[in-house]
Amino acid sequence: MTLLSFREMKPFSRLMFSAFIVVVVFLGIQFLAALAAIPLFGMQQVTGMLTGLNTEDPETLRMLKYFQTVQALGLFIAPSFLIAWLFSAQPLRYLALDRKAPLLPALMVILLVFVINPFINFTGEINGGMHFPPWLEDMEEWMRTAEENAERLTRAFLEVETTGGLLFNLLMVAVLPAIGEELLFRGVIQKQLSAWSGSHHWGIWLSAALFSALHMQFYGFLPRMLLGALFGYLLVWSGSLWLPILAHFINNAGAVLALWLIGRGKLSPAVEEFGAGAAYWPWAIASLTVGLLILGAIRHQLREFPVFPEHPTPPGTT
Repeated sequence: MTLLSFREMKPFSRLMFSAFIVVVVFLGIQFLAALAAIPLFGMQQVTGMLTGLNTEDPETLRMLKYFQTVQALGLFIAPSFLIAWLFSAQPLRYLALDRKAPLLPALMVILLVFVINPFINFTGEINGGMHFPPWLEDMEEWMRTAEENAERLTRAFLEVETTGGLLFNLLMVAVLPAIGEELLFRGVIQKQLSAWSGSHHWGIWLSAALFSALHMQFYGFLPRMLLGALFGYLLVWSGSLWLPILAHFINNAGAVLALWLIGRGKLSPAVEEFGAGAAYWPWAIASLTVGLLILGAIRHQLREFPVFPEHPTPPGTT
């Protein structure tokens, strides 16, 4: 099959083939990473991942951070560039990496991420309060346990004492996910879902739902999906993937820095959960209102940057 054959695929075929590429590349890189981990951490440490994880063991945490970093490369970054190369003669343009983000909208996006944080926390509180019907009680218990384990692991990752540890966490939790997840979910999946559905809105919201679902944290599904949709609209309005990458980075980096400052006693723990509670509903409404105003201003600033037509470009033309 020639490259031209890949570029002539129909939208649904592209979606399915892209999913195949992601799985194959991810499994291949994870396998190689596991082999490389044996001399780095020892066979006992690597095989111990199959029986349970002691997140209080520094060596185990180092190994988990290693695999977390490899996952960003193998699941998100490498497959995205391979898919773009197969489907387009201009991979960077396909991924919307060929256009810089305009300065003023970029600054407004940074402000927006901080402004909407109380509203996002509030939606997380609503999501976390959802309960399943009695006949799904076992599933709910499993999901809550998985959520607690994920939260425990995340905190173990982020609780570091040194500046070097902070910088590595920013790389692992903010830089690589911002680049990798935006490449795959906005640069590839959203583009293909938009072409398949004939609507950017469907593409944005479906890819945002997939983006949230892949994190396997049901009780954070709603706020993460809303953020994914925000990132999607930033891409459509600007034609540049760098704008959603910036928003994603600021969101994640803010959480990393906040936890680090809280751990050092330089920031109140209340800051981390601001907006997460029924008593915060006025703040949530204010956060949403001001956020929408900023979003409207961003859209106004980007009105000169339309690169996507109302109906997405047919396959084989980009």
